[in-house]
Amino acid sequence: MNQALQGKKVLVTGGSRGIGAAIVKRLAQEGADVAFTYHSREEDAEKTAKSVQEAGRKAVAIRADSADPQEVIGAVQHTVQALGGIDILINNAGIGTFAPVDSVSLSELDRIWAINVRAVFLASQEAIKHMPSGSRIINISSCNADRMPFAGGSIYAMSKSALTGLVKGLSRDLGPRGITINNIQPGPVATEMNPEDGEFSDLMKSATAVSRYSMPEEIAAFAAYLAGPETGFITGASLTIDGGLSA
Repeated sequence: MNQALQGKKVLVTGGSRGIGAAIVKRLAQEGADVAFTYHSREEDAEKTAKSVQEAGRKAVAIRADSADPQEVIGAVQHTVQALGGIDILINNAGIGTFAPVDSVSLSELDRIWAINVRAVFLASQEAIKHMPSGSRIINISSCNADRMPFAGGSIYAMSKSALTGLVKGLSRDLGPRGITINNIQPGPVATEMNPEDGEFSDLMKSATAVSRYSMPEEIAAFAAYLAGPETGFITGASLTIDGGLSA
């Protein structure tokens, strides 16, 4: 593993398991010190922190609820204090709510917006106060921002497509500061919440061009590339990694 991120200071939201944990581990392997948030599963957080430490890097696990604005802002501040700054923010925390439109409650709508959109904006807003030129903001969005191939995904698709507009707008604000911001838009990824042998897995596999799910490590590799020194001319973009699902 190269050390392209040697000495960089990172915050990954929702980093204790799944895609987030894979990103935490990959960035630590490339030389970064990594803080990450988790909501409730302390055992998973401890395992992820240990993997960072085994890579010889500093790990900071922060319990935070992405639905709470003050905890989102506090997680960034905690990272800056514990690591001595922040160079890379990866907004990974998110939830999926899928239901027929006539059964979606106001509380469900508000919660998915709070976690998938508002928290991304607030964490970015706080992080840029401390970021030097050359810093990176990366949001883990979804290919459903561009294409929702089944019923029941309206509010999820809405929340992810909102990130498209957000990075376009923020790229203009942050460009003069030397900070880039982009979305990664995964397709089906094999995680605990979306297992590759789950109820809908055969349907999802058949919809991709490569007939399989992505592994979290593949998304993490993409995030590591975007976080690195060779991507300073990529900003305001929504980059799809979905095995051809949107093709």
